Amino acid sequence: MPMRRRVLAAGLAGVFGAAVSGRTAQAATVPPVRLDQLNLVNLSHVNDPATTNVFPGDPAFSLETIATIPADGYYLQFVREGEHTGTHWGAPGHFNTGQPLADEMDPADLFRPAVKIDIRAKAAANADYGVTIDDLKAWEKRHGRIPDDAVVVLWTGWDAKWGTPAYPNTGADGVLHQPGFSIPAVKWLIDTGRLGRRGGTGTDTFSPDVGTDETYTVSKLVYQRHRISLEILANLKALPTTGAWVLVGGPINRKGAGSTATIFGVLPPGVRAD
Repeated sequence: MPMRRRVLAAGLAGVFGAAVSGRTAQAATVPPVRLDQLNLVNLSHVNDPATTNVFPGDPAFSLETIATIPADGYYLQFVREGEHTGTHWGAPGHFNTGQPLADEMDPADLFRPAVKIDIRAKAAANADYGVTIDDLKAWEKRHGRIPDDAVVVLWTGWDAKWGTPAYPNTGADGVLHQPGFSIPAVKWLIDTGRLGRRGGTGTDTFSPDVGTDETYTVSKLVYQRHRISLEILANLKALPTTGAWVLVGGPINRKGAGSTATIFGVLPPGVRAD
């Protein structure tokens, strides 16, 4: 293996070792990881105007073919959408004035250790369910401490509803009914360092907020410093409960609130979905 690749692989091994063990000091004992041994899983929906649920009030999403190979020698579409159409990431300035926007973030902000918390049963019983501190502590009792600066992903089961009216789950009063984090739970994640400076939240719904909370209090708490939110995630069955990382790719718009994204779960050797 060329020296440059060995150095990069060793660096990644240290990073992944720290995520799996939760202790940076142990990372030096983890053997080097070859880059071709990493497994990627796609956590993004395909953006299709026929199936994409758009958050109420956001711009309509459309794709228009503006060039074809027979007529122009190449194929091209014109995309019209809001920055947070479909699977996307949000920057702190999305909800907080003066906080970093997309072009002010660091690459490391978009590559974070991740844990998955499966609340599908509770969400099925109560679409307005908010994850509690007790839920988080019970999860840690079983799986270990959430790593600092991690992205905490909720698997609510809403990814299976994508492209249908059941996804926004709008009531007769026009209010969304989707599960999320309770305010005390997110405060606890922040106060204990688990979200840290550059962690965040993830969900297969529109937002980390419970849908009925139209004050977006959870979002305002999460979106600070260099923390991010990953929203409308797909294929969460393929994301392990612990040991994986999330890698966020998408256009970096000037003064962007984030962007539509292709989000990958990055699985080190030996880490498998449950």
